[in-house]
Amino acid sequence: MIDADGYRPNVGLIIFNDEGKLLWAKRIGQEAWQFPQGGIQRNEQPRDAALRELHEEVGLTHEDIEVVAATSSWLHYELPPHLIRQKSHPVCIGQKQLWFLLRLVGDGSKISFDKGSKAEFDNFRWIDYWEAPVHVVEFKRNVYKKALDELQVAYNKAMELLRN
Repeated sequence: MIDADGYRPNVGLIIFNDEGKLLWAKRIGQEAWQFPQGGIQRNEQPRDAALRELHEEVGLTHEDIEVVAATSSWLHYELPPHLIRQKSHPVCIGQKQLWFLLRLVGDGSKISFDKGSKAEFDNFRWIDYWEAPVHVVEFKRNVYKKALDELQVAYNKAMELLRN
């Protein structure tokens, strides 16, 4: 599903644990790391897409997380020219994303990569809040910065509640 401007609607998932670390997933067979993300299906609400992608990509369910916040509007990134499939119709030039901040409830032992039809990740680690924009592929950096910036207040409040 591509919108009239050439963007694929998508959700991004920023999952943090009680130590305040963010889940950073490694693309299968690559040295590319990112937050879990995935497309919104036709007639699917973004929150429902986020919960579906959560399960498909990292094996967690709504019972394993608490939805803390979401970005207030779409954040866009464009694909580099070599990744645009010019022969597809309509042509997808990038993604527009709503980002969800999710607190992991539990220790993360349920994280797995075998719940979807095709695994997208083969490993994960926990990183500091601002580490992701430094290490994600360059064309996604601005969106990561914007999402983390917008969600930082909600993250800080959640962490403060955990400490008290």
